[in-house]
Amino acid sequence: MYSSNLTGFVLALVSSAFIGSSFIIKKKGLQRARANGPRASVGGYGYLLQPLWWLGMITMIVGEIANFVAYIYAPAVLVTPLGALSIIVSAVLAHFMLKEKLQRMGMLGCLMCIVGSTIIVLHAPQERSLTSVQEIWLLAVQPAFLLYTASAMAVTLFLILYCVPRYGQTNILVYIGICSVIGSLTVMSVKAIGIAIKLTLEGANQLVYYQTWIFLMVAVSCIIIQLNYLNMALDTFNTAVVSPIYYALFTSFTILASAIMFKDYSGQSISSIASELCGFITVLSGTVVLHSTREPDPPISTDLYSPLSPKVTWYIQGNGESWKQKEEDGPPPFNLITVVRQDHFT
Repeated sequence: MYSSNLTGFVLALVSSAFIGSSFIIKKKGLQRARANGPRASVGGYGYLLQPLWWLGMITMIVGEIANFVAYIYAPAVLVTPLGALSIIVSAVLAHFMLKEKLQRMGMLGCLMCIVGSTIIVLHAPQERSLTSVQEIWLLAVQPAFLLYTASAMAVTLFLILYCVPRYGQTNILVYIGICSVIGSLTVMSVKAIGIAIKLTLEGANQLVYYQTWIFLMVAVSCIIIQLNYLNMALDTFNTAVVSPIYYALFTSFTILASAIMFKDYSGQSISSIASELCGFITVLSGTVVLHSTREPDPPISTDLYSPLSPKVTWYIQGNGESWKQKEEDGPPPFNLITVVRQDHFT
């Protein structure tokens, strides 16, 4: 294995450990926040006052920094699939901290993720040598990648404007789809920034080029969108469901974007490409097995008249007046005509 790929591999492992832990810590913070106000999934931001959520954010930032550096030394087709290891960390911690039981088949899924990741590492392509941010910019404005970017933005706008209000609370692919599609653009921008920083530290200042700042603005914008909709997904659905689906979609879109922009597979043999695809399929299969063995959270009811807590009973009497009886009150008056059950009263 090339030394640069080895460095990227180690950093990707560190990143997976921190990011996998951050899912659980943030989930705990969201659970505490929802007890004191509106859920994040319905527009609440009470989690911003929770120290535990911020600890999860710090953990994620550390993991993302490690991931950021990994992209400098290794191609995206190597670094991104290794994110499957964060699913293992997340699943194991969820078993102990969130009481989301990990079945034996789930353990098999974890093992498949490890095996698939190993195959990908052994057959990953060598990182392409880039000498300036202007060279990266030429790759970003090639027609094929511009078409991918336009398509990604169109899909994202459709999901946000049309699908989120209608299906966001019931279909996990809405929130995760936004995170994954935007995430592929984030990775491309972050990789460009990382290479620019590396070249600058080596003496070739890249900060004087406007392209560097454009990549930076794109990365920050995409990261904000990702975090917002990832919080919604975590608050609405089971962590064990969010993690593997997010990984599968995010990795697929990122590999596609990287293959279009950086032409990672150029010069590789057919056998190496086939081996990487087999490794990726093995990892995806592991995430499916892991997902299939976990029970999702019960859906959030959006029906105002669905039963929540039978605490108050209203008795409509013959004189047109209403009388409210709580559970601890005695029986209703004799002249009761109609009983209307109101299961939650505000």
